[in-house]
Amino acid sequence: MNSSLTGHILTSYYAPRGRSRIFELGIHLAQQYLSPFDLIIGVIGEAGSGKSALIKGMFPGLELTNDDDGVNVRPLPLLDQDLEHGFFTPHTYHVDIRFETGFTSMNRLADAILEAVSRGKRVIIEHFDLVYPMLGRNADLLIGVGEQILITRPNLFGPEPKEIYDAVYHSLPYRLMAHTAEDLCEFLMPKEDMERCEHSDVRHGFILAFPDHEPSFDLREMEKKVNDMIAEALPVTYLDESHITIGEHKHFCTGPRTHVRNTGQIKGFHLLYRFLYDQKTKRYLMVGCVGDSSPERLAKLDELNPCIRFD
Repeated sequence: MNSSLTGHILTSYYAPRGRSRIFELGIHLAQQYLSPFDLIIGVIGEAGSGKSALIKGMFPGLELTNDDDGVNVRPLPLLDQDLEHGFFTPHTYHVDIRFETGFTSMNRLADAILEAVSRGKRVIIEHFDLVYPMLGRNADLLIGVGEQILITRPNLFGPEPKEIYDAVYHSLPYRLMAHTAEDLCEFLMPKEDMERCEHSDVRHGFILAFPDHEPSFDLREMEKKVNDMIAEALPVTYLDESHITIGEHKHFCTGPRTHVRNTGQIKGFHLLYRFLYDQKTKRYLMVGCVGDSSPERLAKLDELNPCIRFD
């Protein structure tokens, strides 16, 4: 195995919210970290965190046995290995442990995983932390998806799946809040600005970037309007793969499953009251944060990025 892989401990990435961005990150992670010798890929994260999209990016063409459209593959291929013979048997299996335990015992699922591995097959396991105690071995590559994506190659000294679970479980609410607040800002801004804005990330928040020229809308007024919508506790629901509804309003969104259930669940939303100018990308950045520490985070960003004047 490549020595750069055996020496890898832990890497962290912001978890993108748009579908295409998380696909692209999945492709990058596969190229950077995946080894042909990895037989158990453990994926950890709650519903709506983007696990399925990341897996599709890492393993293009893999048939997920319980995908986001509710298509359930039956019988589960992992449980029917003895029926598969010849050259065209699958090399890679997928299993969602949380879903499958509604139909199959944990012991049987663990035995099927170990049987596949003994045959040199690869198994992608969602909710790996649930089946780990039954396997007697850790994953070859362990991935956690929350506000950040953590990727690690466990060894004898860890990390254990519970450590990854604890990290991503506690961070996911910030991602859901930030994404919903980001969509509220887009919903309220002029159409011209909404259509040209680009997306990026900051811890416990979001960045909307505007090329060419600075938007003309007032950021203090925007913050007040968003907080008014938060106070209304409007339902936020999945409509299709490109849209959500905010209350009764349809809104374009490329990550429609990654939201809080209603706007009232967003806590501590604030905007930085000026656009930061990124000289490297020539873009004007609108920065928002959520959570109790959002004013301090924004104040720190303001301090680190002194105002640039062009007159």
